[in-house]
Amino acid sequence: MTDAELRASCTTHLPGHRQPTPAQLFAAMAEWCAEHQVAHDVYGSGALIQELEQQLATLLGFESALFCITGTMTQATALRIACDERGSRLVALHPTSHILRHERSNHSLFGHFQALQVGDPHRPWSVNELQAIPDQLGAATLELPMREIGGQCQSWEELQAIKDHCRAQNIHLHLDGARLWECASAYGRSAGQIAQGFDSVYVSLYKGIGGMGGAVLLGKASFIAKAQEWFRRQGGNVYQRTPYVVAAAMQFEQRLAAMPAYFARTVWLYETLRDFPLLTPNPAWPQASMLHLHLPVSREQANDIRNRIASEHGIWLFNAANHAPLPNHSYVELYIGDNLLSLPDQRVREILALWSTALAEAHAE
Repeated sequence: MTDAELRASCTTHLPGHRQPTPAQLFAAMAEWCAEHQVAHDVYGSGALIQELEQQLATLLGFESALFCITGTMTQATALRIACDERGSRLVALHPTSHILRHERSNHSLFGHFQALQVGDPHRPWSVNELQAIPDQLGAATLELPMREIGGQCQSWEELQAIKDHCRAQNIHLHLDGARLWECASAYGRSAGQIAQGFDSVYVSLYKGIGGMGGAVLLGKASFIAKAQEWFRRQGGNVYQRTPYVVAAAMQFEQRLAAMPAYFARTVWLYETLRDFPLLTPNPAWPQASMLHLHLPVSREQANDIRNRIASEHGIWLFNAANHAPLPNHSYVELYIGDNLLSLPDQRVREILALWSTALAEAHAE
């Protein structure tokens, strides 16, 4: 079986949200559309999509918001516009940023901007590291939380210092908020308070929200108007966006309301992991409702253990293992969502014990 088939065959899942089948999802969408008398948008003009954009703009404290078909197009476009407005092509990015790690050099191949790495690959970057750059920056991008390092975030004080510095130096500060909602409880602040002081923000409609895809860009009205034109130029002017908007809108408020519970469950998981030392969390204490678990086995061994437990016990532990810096070590990502929230405490402990035993046996070989 493929990984997707093996995952689908499992009855218990640790990471993420429950995944409905296409038939289940489309049936729920159809019922919601009938209940709310949803009409299709036409090239982004329609009641539902504009209501969702306005809801996000109000929630995060921006003049305007605009749907885009992908986060990749959203962020590259936002930073291009920011650089044009500031007169500098340089954008400060953390070495693990999505733009550098997962977007196939689109920013340089399309001539959007020039990337300048800032900070240590294993830690969030600081205001001091930004201040040490002698060049005039057009923009700086900050990801909250930082997925590739386990969901780490700057402290609230550090975040405020970064905002103050960028404002003083006329640097456009952009927030990669793909998982913004997941760090609000850790900060003890609302998403709007976190977004305050950024010049633009991108949020995903599918990562934490559980939709089918799509993203929203927020900023000043003049900035969003430029983005809308650039989305058209890049082929992003999709005729009807209804499926993506409905899939997000029908569960948006429910997902946001559940975020504190997801974070509380993450805190519980950290406390429980003290009894399972072969499962080492990063960061040391939760900063969002996600984390990495470092394992004392190779990536291949980690995936073999996952597949064996899935086949024999119907339990899906994680989606993929990654190489760790140390040889014969690996790490996996756990996003805390509906699945872990709905499992009884004792059941989670049994799963962690099963996983830990398999790790001990593999490590001893």
